[in-house]
Amino acid sequence: MTIASRHQARKLTRRTLGYAACLLPFEKDGSISTDSFQAAVARTTDAGLGCAVNMDTGYANYLEPEQRSLILKLTAEVIAGRRDFIAGVFVEGLDGDLVSLYRTQMDEIVSHGGTPILFQTTRFHAWKPSEIVNLYSQVCEGYESVMGFELGSMFAPNGMIFDEETIRGLIGIPSLKGIKHSSLDRGTELRRLEIRDEIRPDFRIFTGNDLAIDMTEYGSDYLLGLAAFCPELFALRDKYWLEGDERYAALTDAIQYLGNVSFRAPVPAYKHSCAVFQNLIGRCPSPLTHPKSASRPDWEAEILADCAKRLSYEITQ
Repeated sequence: MTIASRHQARKLTRRTLGYAACLLPFEKDGSISTDSFQAAVARTTDAGLGCAVNMDTGYANYLEPEQRSLILKLTAEVIAGRRDFIAGVFVEGLDGDLVSLYRTQMDEIVSHGGTPILFQTTRFHAWKPSEIVNLYSQVCEGYESVMGFELGSMFAPNGMIFDEETIRGLIGIPSLKGIKHSSLDRGTELRRLEIRDEIRPDFRIFTGNDLAIDMTEYGSDYLLGLAAFCPELFALRDKYWLEGDERYAALTDAIQYLGNVSFRAPVPAYKHSCAVFQNLIGRCPSPLTHPKSASRPDWEAEILADCAKRLSYEITQ
């Protein structure tokens, strides 16, 4: 897609559907902070965004099954029918039939009122497009709504970016309502939008590009870890865009500055950046991350304090 055609494709005053991939916070003793997590779910929902839990921002790849179940319960308690939420289905490293492994977790998510989003597994890396599409067709059969997930390998080794043949096949699955696309590549995502518009215009492409949050201008919706840092500002940004408010650009630039700092290499350490940021503004009891997750240097708080001030947050730590 050329630069000119990109600008022609911008969806001015479009209503954006946004989800924040909620961070799982920890207490100073290293235990899961259930109160802070539920406060984050409430804050995100009150702002008008959807919550996505048990995602990579929530350390889904490190949690035990009973911990993921706890997160579903805590989320459902807060939202309580107010709106939908999305929850990750993570099968990497599990032995057995993939259809059964996926659907077992999907059933649990649906029982709590959530919509499943399917993490990829390294098993897919050796598969043909037809094999992946056939598996998703079997996994999604009978469910009202399921989401897919393209997770770039810079986020996790089990992820992959599908080829176009696979994408076309997946878009044709009726129960699959959308895909989160996390390649961090504008061109690839723009091509996803072209294919979507050609095949199934109501199919959702949720940008996972925290380095280019303006992809929503071109027709993407979003499911972002960056939105967990400041969900109310994302909601305000969406409002400005819908209303054609000139303040949209300045707020987008300020949020993107935070994204560029937090999602620098190594990319998985953005979760530690989020914990540090949330701790700085008094929303997280500690800056701790999951012990198995990548961490940031000791000076992270200093640079994130500058980001927070630019976004008009008060530093409380």
